[in-house]
Amino acid sequence: MRRKNNTINVSKIIFVVLVVSFFAIVIKLSLVSLQKETDGVDLTAFVENRNTEKETLRAKRGSIYSTDGEILAQTVNSYTVVAYLSPSRTTDEKRPNHVVNKEMTAAQLSSVLGMDKDYLLLLLNKKAYQVELGPNGRDISSIVKKQIEALDLPGIGFIESSKRYYPMGTFAPYIVGFASKNDDGTTTGKMGIESYYNDKLQGKDGYTIYQKDAYGYSMPNSVTITEPAKAGEDIYLTLDSNIQLYVENGVRELANNNNLEWMNLSIANAKTGAIVATSSDPTFNLNKLYIEDYLNPLTSYQYEPGSTMKIFSFLASMENGKYDGQKTYKSGTVAVDDAVIKDFNGVGWGTITFDYGFANSSNVAATYLALDMGREALYNYYTSLGFGKKTGISLPNEGAGSIDFTYRTELATAAFGQGITTTPIQTLQALTILCNQGIEIEPYIVEKIVDSETGETTYQHKRKELGRKASPENINKMLSLMHDVVFVGKTDAQYFTKSKVTIAGKTGTAQIAGPNGKYLTGKYDYIRSFAAVFPYEDPQYVLYFSVSKYQGQWKDIATMIINIVEEIAKYKNFADSAEKIDTSKIITMDNFINTETITSEDKLKKLNLIPVILGNGKYIINQYPTKGKTILASNRVFIITNDSLYKMPDITGWGYSDVIILCKLLNIEYKITGYGKVVSYSIPKDTEITKDMKLEIILE
Repeated sequence: MRRKNNTINVSKIIFVVLVVSFFAIVIKLSLVSLQKETDGVDLTAFVENRNTEKETLRAKRGSIYSTDGEILAQTVNSYTVVAYLSPSRTTDEKRPNHVVNKEMTAAQLSSVLGMDKDYLLLLLNKKAYQVELGPNGRDISSIVKKQIEALDLPGIGFIESSKRYYPMGTFAPYIVGFASKNDDGTTTGKMGIESYYNDKLQGKDGYTIYQKDAYGYSMPNSVTITEPAKAGEDIYLTLDSNIQLYVENGVRELANNNNLEWMNLSIANAKTGAIVATSSDPTFNLNKLYIEDYLNPLTSYQYEPGSTMKIFSFLASMENGKYDGQKTYKSGTVAVDDAVIKDFNGVGWGTITFDYGFANSSNVAATYLALDMGREALYNYYTSLGFGKKTGISLPNEGAGSIDFTYRTELATAAFGQGITTTPIQTLQALTILCNQGIEIEPYIVEKIVDSETGETTYQHKRKELGRKASPENINKMLSLMHDVVFVGKTDAQYFTKSKVTIAGKTGTAQIAGPNGKYLTGKYDYIRSFAAVFPYEDPQYVLYFSVSKYQGQWKDIATMIINIVEEIAKYKNFADSAEKIDTSKIITMDNFINTETITSEDKLKKLNLIPVILGNGKYIINQYPTKGKTILASNRVFIITNDSLYKMPDITGWGYSDVIILCKLLNIEYKITGYGKVVSYSIPKDTEITKDMKLEIILE
């Protein structure tokens, strides 16, 4: 009996211990479930990290277009060329999956990638499973990928990614700007429109949340939460691709043949304020980003404008009822307090009228007018036109300039553009009053913004009037004076008389202030400028040109601008201004991509177009102009085939626009000298094109 009682007591003890332990565990678990953290471990994060996965769905960045639909910036698939070197990849010798003939592979890839054959061979001889064929084999386009695929080389593959690509490279880079990838995989605009409209272009990333197993894979029949990415919006600029090419070619030509510090030429539609073209030197290629200056000369450069300001100081005198064009004065010099104001030739033209003084850009005339109307009148008129404040154009880092002047000498110099600073965009804005009977129009660069997924226009620019700044009578008077500057006066503006399209304008020459506040004294230490409207009979465009430390001649500047104006007149079909275009010869381009080369070539010829076929491929992989664009009969159409090699065509007699298009399609650098048609070029006909080539062309 004693043994039995002992057994019963032990069992009771064990039972009590188990019960107590059970409740202790329950209490512990309860406490743990109520706690976010225990023993230094975040339990919520632990559970989430262990059982769920969140993947970011990257939004596709919106594209940037010219006003006529040319793609200026887009996100494209890019590829890195990979060579698989290990024989273990090959299971069937008849179908090798690794590089077998390294010598032949290096030779064929060399021409396509623009890389040295021996360097490629060095990469292919590495003891590795695979190698990337950099640097030229990284971030290649789909077109280059197709060229490599056409070679049918064993063991050559591709790693796909995406990149921001600028199809036209040097097309208005300060306006378009660029975007680059961050370490976290996002893309951010760093300059121009890419920066200013970064939020609209980048869209909104989405995500997918799913449960995963121990191996990291999605668990079947589990809940998945997805928030789709929202693609960025597309932005259409006011830039006209044809006018932009005319301007860029002219600027490059002048810069290549003359020493200068910097230069800018910009043109705006005077009726709407749309910036149709702007080009600067130095410039850069958006796909290479060798940038000397990150500031956009159109909006950020602030400098003393010189005598182009006489357009507005003379108008100020008219608007204040002070101007009498037939009144005479003694030109040459005038004393203002302790300073002596001189005309540019130092001696003047004797006793002349104020009208004739404007035609000859007389500083003395501007001084007399400014002193007569007083500081407040001139200052108020300048500010009413927008000088001294930002225009608000949709571009980053716009400058405001400064028009502060107090003393009589400062008032005098402000009347002929010294001692004050302005920006090119401000001058373009002020010039619009000459083309709208005195009403000023706000300049702009974005035509519309479009939802890239739905095609819905979310923003459409509307013409914005900034008020009447001069009477129609005074505007007509000023246009007449600017006409006389070109056709009557004895300034450098006389070189513009050769234009078939009548240009009314005003030249300017301003000293450059040094870092110590004093003016530079070198022979070329000046900023030359030209403000104009055209055609004079019915002004449609305003133009502003400026160049710093230019060592060439004014007649070369005039020749460049005249050529651009005449090209625009033909392109826009100005009545009575240039030879008119027969609209019956306008052809709308069809799509020829992925069609057979021979068939499409015949079709183009039947349309009275001139096909330029690049490569001997069976199919077409690219074309210019693209589908929907218009082209005149007897003009060239560029066709790129799925070949791995392209040869230099005979470009004798081509115009510069066709030459530029060819170089951009072949992705080679170029230098154009002269105007007119091609008379000689550096790469002989039928030479195989490689990326390291530079085409030098002489036009006449």
